[in-house]
Order: sequence, then structure tokens, then C-alpha cells
Amino acid sequence: MSNRITVFGLVLFGILLSGALAYGLLGGHAVQIDEYSDIDRPAKIYPDYCSTVIPPDIAPLNFLVQEDGSYYLARIYSDKGEAIEVSSRSPKILIPDGPWHELLEKNRGGDIHFDVFVRTDNHRWVRYRTVTNKIASEDIDAYLVYRRMHQTHTPIKGRIGIYQRNLSNFDKLVVLDNRRYMLGCVNCHSFCEKRPGEALIGAREKGYFTLFIEKNKVTKIHTKLGYTTWHPSGRLAAFSIDNLPIFFHSARKEFLDTVGLNSALAYFVVDSKTVRTSPEISRKDRLETWPTWSADGQYLYFCSSPISWTAQTKIPPDGYDKIKYDLVRISYDIENDKWGEVETVLSAQDTGLSISMPRTSPDGRWLMFCMCNYGYFTPWQPNSDLYIMDLKATRETGRCEYRRLDINSDESESWHSWSSNSRWIVFSSKREHGGFTRSYISYVDESGKVYKPLVLPQKDPAFYGYCLDTFNTPEFATVPMAATGEKLSRVARGSAGVSVEMPITMATPKADVVPERGYIWQEIQ
Repeated sequence: MSNRITVFGLVLFGILLSGALAYGLLGGHAVQIDEYSDIDRPAKIYPDYCSTVIPPDIAPLNFLVQEDGSYYLARIYSDKGEAIEVSSRSPKILIPDGPWHELLEKNRGGDIHFDVFVRTDNHRWVRYRTVTNKIASEDIDAYLVYRRMHQTHTPIKGRIGIYQRNLSNFDKLVVLDNRRYMLGCVNCHSFCEKRPGEALIGAREKGYFTLFIEKNKVTKIHTKLGYTTWHPSGRLAAFSIDNLPIFFHSARKEFLDTVGLNSALAYFVVDSKTVRTSPEISRKDRLETWPTWSADGQYLYFCSSPISWTAQTKIPPDGYDKIKYDLVRISYDIENDKWGEVETVLSAQDTGLSISMPRTSPDGRWLMFCMCNYGYFTPWQPNSDLYIMDLKATRETGRCEYRRLDINSDESESWHSWSSNSRWIVFSSKREHGGFTRSYISYVDESGKVYKPLVLPQKDPAFYGYCLDTFNTPEFATVPMAATGEKLSRVARGSAGVSVEMPITMATPKADVVPERGYIWQEIQ
């Protein structure tokens, strides 16, 4: 028995010793570097986490060192707290979670530095110029909910899902996966005041439907709600009704395109379960889409364009590439359910471009939007850029105060969302590959300056190099989703739910109804 114990002990010691050596060689503790030469440039790292502002509660910014070498070391330090040293034979620098968060927390509002050392093939060490990032004082929202999907132009149905990511680490949760209901489509999602306890998720199987989440209760609505925006009170949500046929180009890099043949706005009231519209937001001669509420809920901003065709005979219609949308708004009195008159905020005639995707900041100061050459579906417009409007300055001067952001790239920027404290934005960009959208985060200071974006951190820093999926519709959330996974899937697969008689058919109000009255949701038996 004692011999067996001795042999077992020796084997265990050998395993532990091998593990300790592997830990030391492959990246557990820092190696001792006595001599090195300086290189007067920053090391090439991927992703490009250099010279920007990072959230004080963000997950570790793991990165690849894109320099030739046989051994790598990164030293991460700030004014307060212990430095972090990570060494590895691999160019992957994986930062330990605990020390990382401790360092960020102790240095809110300060700087964080990255020193990169590489041992060359001749066994000499070199140190690259220090990279410095700013740590913001303001937190980012705890969660990001986004859609991950195959490329839309592929002929084979693929996996599409909505996921919830914890931004302080790499934990990910499936909200709704199309493999659980016949490989249907999962569309846009929206939350009330960044709280997913009240949410709408669009989907499609054999027909369109919407999942309505209300205080952990999930209801299937047997109709399509388009781009949706919740009133700050949570008492109603405005949405668009769109007819968006897809067509293809043969002579440009982004060959997918769409046009809004018909569109209008409607809204539903949560308590009474009624769907309503108004002539002011569903005109027969206009295309209305992309609604978003002002922070105080007194105005509904949206995009509007005149319809240039009277009858649709082909796809795309003649003149589709001349359609340009204005940014407009309309006042709303929620207590009396009364709409005002539509007023133009920014005209496409003045900009020469088409306006899309307006989103107001929760503090009421800013409005971010996209502009492109024509149309309004900016993810398929390579020239789509992000702009910001100063609503306070616009009110004070009577002029529309806006500017193009410096963070734009040569590829499409779209799908932007504000954090609850108005200090962070997340947006989708095709800047890296041209064909795949990724989620980027940028800091916005009190003056409206938007800083260099950083791509959403991943545990494996090589992830974006081999991932062939696209990421879009990112939405910040302050708390986790109230319903996820099988609970949502079970409702999506089922036939029970509510049926909605829409008060409009595309852009034209029905002739035999009064839009202001609303429509009761009838239970399906």
C-alpha cells in the first residue's frame, strides 16, 4: 500500500511540476528581462486597443502582438495598484480578470499603460513604445444585447440569434436562437429605458410575429412590428410598418440593397392593448420610418420622404436611388393621446444626403443619426456615416447644430445605441473587413466629442479574424433580460397569442376606420 502511495505521489508531483513549467513558459508569470533595446514605435497589436478611452468596468482587452518573435511579455500598469505582467510563447496576451478590474477601479479617470516586450529570433529582447489609454470615470451599461447571424446574401439558411453579453467579462447568454423554431429569422429588439423587463423582439417563421416581454411574461403577437421605440414612460411604443423588398446590384462591392416601397408609423398602448395611428404619422404621400422618442417623451423623431411613385410595377422602382429622407419630429401629449404637427428638423435638401436611424441620448442633449447617398437602410450603404446633433444648441440658436463624427471609416457605420448615462455609444461598422459588421464602443464626453472606438472585446483576441458571422442591432441594457432561452423559444414555437388588426395597410390608412380610435388585441383561441 505504501509503495502505491509513493508511486501515486511521484506521478502527481510530476504532473504538478509539468503544469508549473508549462504555466511559466506559456504565460502564467512574467519572465525576468535584464536587458532590452527600445523601438521607437508602438507594437502592432490586434485588436487596435491604442490611444482611446475605455470603460472602467469593461472586460479585459486581450490582444495579439503582431510582431515576429519567440516570446512575448506585456506589462500593464497605472498610477495606483499593482502592475499586471503576462508572458507567453504565443503572441496572445490574455489578461487575468481580477487584477484587470482592480487596476481599472483604482484608476478611474486616470491613464492605463501597456508596455510590450518581444524576444526576437536572436534571443534579444526589444521593448516597443508605451501605449496609453484613458480610463473613463463613468461606467458603461452592464449588458449588450445584439444579433449574430450569417451573411444575408448566402443562399443557405443559417443560424441567427439574439445574445446577451456581460460587458464586464466574457459571459454570453442566448436570448433567442432560430434553431429552436424551424430556422426562422430573428429581427430587431427594443427595450424600455435600457431595462429588458419590457421588450419587443421581432421574428419570422412561416409568418411574422413579435414577442412581447412584460415583467417576465411573454406574449406572442401574430403580426410584425418594425423598428420600435419605447416611450420613456413605458406606457406605449411607436413602431414602423415597412415594405422592404431586397434586390441586388452587379456593379458595386455591397451588392445587396432595399427600398421602402411603403412605410408608415403606428403605436400601441400597453395597458389597454390597443394599436393606434394618426394621420400625421401615416400620410398617404409620405414614407415614414425609424421612429425614436425624445428623452422626455414629448416628441417623436422619425425619418420621412415623399413617395415618388404612384403604382409599383417592378423592383426596384424607377428613381429609388433618388429617395432621400428628412429628419422630422412631432409633439405628443401622452395624457390626452394628442399629436401635434410634423416639423422638419433637418432637410435632405439642405444636406444633399438621406437621413436615417436617429437615436436620442437619455440625457436629452444629443441626437445621433446616419446619412448616406439615398434610402434609409444604412448597413447596405458603404457611404453611410455617423453624425451627431446638439439638441441644446439647436434650441438656443434656432439653427440645426450637427456635425460628422471623426470616428467614421470608409465603410458603412450603422445600428448605434446610447448607454443609459449618455457617455457611451455602441454602433455597427464594417471597417475591418468591408462585409462583416462588428460592434464598436466609443466614449462621448460632455462636449459631444466622440473618441476612437474599440471593438467589443473577446476572450480570444483572434476571434474576429476567423469569425464569419456578422453582428448588428446592438442595444445597451442595465439589467439582464427578463426572459431568455427556452422560455422565449417555447412561446415562439406555440400557436397561442394575440392577433392584431393593424389600423393601416402599409402607408395608407384603411378607408372604413378612424385611426385615432385604436384597435383591441383579440385573443386567439
